[in-house]
Amino acid sequence: MEDQVRLGVIAIAIGLAFGVVLFVPFVAVSYRRRGRLGVGRALLWLSALIYFWAIWTYTLLPLPDPETIRCVGAITDPVSVVRDVQKALAAPGSPLRQPALLQLVFNVLLFMPLGFFVRVIAGRGVLTALAVGFGLSLLVETTQLTGVWGIYPCAYRFFDVGDLMTNTLGAVVGCMLALVVPRKLRGAKASPDADLPRPVTRGRRALAMLCDALAYGFLSTAIGVTVQVWLEYVVRDRAAVIDGSISSAAGAVVPAGLFLVLILSTGRSVGDFAVQLRYTGSRLPAPIARPLRWAGGIAGLSALALGGTLFDLASSILILVAIVLLFTTRLGRGLPGVLSGQRLVDARSDIEDPQPFPITNA
Repeated sequence: MEDQVRLGVIAIAIGLAFGVVLFVPFVAVSYRRRGRLGVGRALLWLSALIYFWAIWTYTLLPLPDPETIRCVGAITDPVSVVRDVQKALAAPGSPLRQPALLQLVFNVLLFMPLGFFVRVIAGRGVLTALAVGFGLSLLVETTQLTGVWGIYPCAYRFFDVGDLMTNTLGAVVGCMLALVVPRKLRGAKASPDADLPRPVTRGRRALAMLCDALAYGFLSTAIGVTVQVWLEYVVRDRAAVIDGSISSAAGAVVPAGLFLVLILSTGRSVGDFAVQLRYTGSRLPAPIARPLRWAGGIAGLSALALGGTLFDLASSILILVAIVLLFTTRLGRGLPGVLSGQRLVDARSDIEDPQPFPITNA
């Protein structure tokens, strides 16, 4: 039981990690296909991510020590499933106490969510669920048969045709059970009103800030790691790798510069693009308002910390101020709006603000 719980925790952790990585593009796609981010659909996709990794953790892990594995063969007789059921029913006591029958039931249950996701997320029917269920099960069984594609000298888990059958059955059953979900909630079809402007709310602006923070963080990490690898294997400067100051500086300066270029050229940040927002209406000309909008965002505030200890402290304080202003300024226009004198509008709207806010108005 402890092993099963541990495998479940691993699947949840990996699924959540991938969910964080894919969050910004998911938000962007949701706003373009549905006009908003639905909490229910976001949780559904997160569940699908966790489920995908659960399939692999429960069927392949824990990976054994190559020195201690016991090679096994393959079960290719499809009638073995019928014999296992017959034996379980004929045995004294409850059939559900029989390991062979429990294994069959578990195989069906394990693939039922797959069929559910095929219908609810992809909007496809039983035939697709059957094909996807069989294909994924075949991939898992083949991975086991080949010793994880050659990592091990032989198979340490059985390739079982019966598992192919019961897994595929589970996917079909799950697809059929998904019929209880209303048709309008199934599939990835774009909403007819996805291009219509929607109210600007503080929650939407907070989501944009979160997307900006995630995008900046991922860029910073990727660039920092890239520089470390370059120093280690190209420059071969071990001292610089250990010191880490070059990679840290690059991980802060480059993302801040990329955000600046994006905002100067479009007036919008990554988060603004993701949730379909834009700043407009300033009395200042764009060449001045846009850099100020950048300075009030995550990139500008993070770049401020490069100036040293006092600037680092100022950066932290201003980030807190930006969070407070999210809840205290009109429509959550926040620090970027205060500095640039702009207001927030839906990016799908052609309406400009006829009476822009004064620069000092919070």
